[in-house]
Amino acid sequence: MNEKIKWLTLSPPRILVLGFAAIILLGTVLLMLPISTRTGESLGFIDALFTSTSATCVTGLVVVDTATTFSYFGEFVIMLLIQIGGLGFMTMATLFALAFKRRISLKDRLILQEAMNQSSMEGIVRLIRRVLLYSLIIEACSAVILTIRWAFDMPLGQAIYYGIFHAVAMFNNAGFDLFGDYRSLTGYVYDPVVNIVVMFLIVSGGIGFIVLSDLIDFRKQRKLSLHSKVVLTTTAALLLVGFIIIFIFEFTNPRTLGSLNWGGKFLGAMFQSVTPRTAGANTIDITGLRQATQFFIVILMFIGASPGSTGGGIKTTTFTIMVGAVIAMMRGREDIVMFRYRLAQERVLKALTIVLLAILLILTVSMILSTTEEGDFLKILFETTSAFGTVGLSMGLTPDLTVFGKIMISLTMFVGRLGPLTLAYALGRRKGKELYRHPEGKMIIG
Repeated sequence: MNEKIKWLTLSPPRILVLGFAAIILLGTVLLMLPISTRTGESLGFIDALFTSTSATCVTGLVVVDTATTFSYFGEFVIMLLIQIGGLGFMTMATLFALAFKRRISLKDRLILQEAMNQSSMEGIVRLIRRVLLYSLIIEACSAVILTIRWAFDMPLGQAIYYGIFHAVAMFNNAGFDLFGDYRSLTGYVYDPVVNIVVMFLIVSGGIGFIVLSDLIDFRKQRKLSLHSKVVLTTTAALLLVGFIIIFIFEFTNPRTLGSLNWGGKFLGAMFQSVTPRTAGANTIDITGLRQATQFFIVILMFIGASPGSTGGGIKTTTFTIMVGAVIAMMRGREDIVMFRYRLAQERVLKALTIVLLAILLILTVSMILSTTEEGDFLKILFETTSAFGTVGLSMGLTPDLTVFGKIMISLTMFVGRLGPLTLAYALGRRKGKELYRHPEGKMIIG
């Protein structure tokens, strides 16, 4: 009885942290079973933990090659972890509750509100129903198209399996693939079908379920919420700027776009501007990119996807609020105005907190790893940011990490998936509203 009461008194952030940790541990145990590997030998605890964390946190960083290491059972466990991690364990729990006609309690709604990053509980169960429906429809349709395409390259049964696995992985913005030898999708740099379908999966999973719901309802309501407008505008701007910069920087690089024809250059640059949205797949060699391009991708990975999505990063809305704050300050305005709406000061402070915590985490982990791992600082920074943004892009450092490095990157993926602010709320003790305010002080800035 006491344990039940203790569970009920846990805050939603703490329940999310414990829930994700439990799924990771369960996945670790399953991946350690001899049946999970092709050789029939048990995978080491650290490697199994890293893989389970990467899958549950929908990242895609790997210390062992997925296709050549894991059996069908192991790959199925990874795919299941990706689906649960992408949609959220509370979303999956709600699915079973609805299937068995169980009542969704107030506590469950509070946790769902925290998991979906919503400001209120209103319509949260309806949103969860839509999340599940949209996810299954998008994944199923994309899997069919990929299956038809890959049926020309492999047996039909394998094409179906590959289609389902990659549709689930890419929609949930996880960079896992089954092509072996850490190749990802480099063999399909010229293929418009694979490129377009995968980019669609990445973007649709990365803009967030709230935006998807708004877009589907647009024909009836003829309007979009402020959140959806900001997300769609920021996402479009980042994709366009990313494409232009990557295309310019890599146009003459013989190791990347320089070796491709015009069609390959266009698809390659476009795909690599999309995949830092926290997806992790790649069609050109990441290690062959110029340092300027690699650092630019670090910035894109840091920004990441949008709130309420399957992706990570500080989120597009946080980035936009910070840009809006800078513009407002430079123009001498007190308010940040977007699409004729003024943003509350609380939103600005929350965005600032997320950015500072994320920068502090990435720099701290990068500095520590620079003393324990072999590799230049840009490679370490790239890998750390990829872990925090739950992206999965790699410059080849992850498979060579020490045990300590694997643990550090695993923790970074965990924090990145939950969000630094959620973890801070879970570990800290939030006080109620202050009973008094201190007198205002003045400080010189700049």
